[in-house]
Amino acid sequence: MRLHYSQHATATYQALLSLEASLKLDNPLKDLIKIRVSQINGCVFCVDMHVKEAKLHGERELRLYHLPVWRESALFSEKERAALQWAETLTRLADHHVSDADYAAVRAHFDEEELVALTHVINTINTWNRLNAAFATPAGGMDKIIGLDKAALA
Repeated sequence: MRLHYSQHATATYQALLSLEASLKLDNPLKDLIKIRVSQINGCVFCVDMHVKEAKLHGERELRLYHLPVWRESALFSEKERAALQWAETLTRLADHHVSDADYAAVRAHFDEEELVALTHVINTINTWNRLNAAFATPAGGMDKIIGLDKAALA
């Protein structure tokens, strides 16, 4: 069993929790971004957590099922598509650089504050994914503590 990162380097962990609490983006979009980035990164803990949060925030289950194939699905708005593309671009930086066209595509749907907030959400979930993947945090392990058992997804 691997250690749990929250019990070590506690000042850094608390800083990450504060960063998370400061993220300002509408929940439906924030949920979609967190789930999609976590899918890309293969973080089962975060996929599990954020799918449950999305359900508690009222997200339709069909949209959650379509998230891995969002490009082919008609269930997402143009703004959501731009955000998902931006999330995938920033999450897969090793594969390509962020082009002016990438920036222009997302900028067409987000003002300055929204774009920075979206980018912070993407960066933060990438950090959480890497922590939970590194330490193999078990999915569902915090459900009762943070109320995700209310999502009734077992």
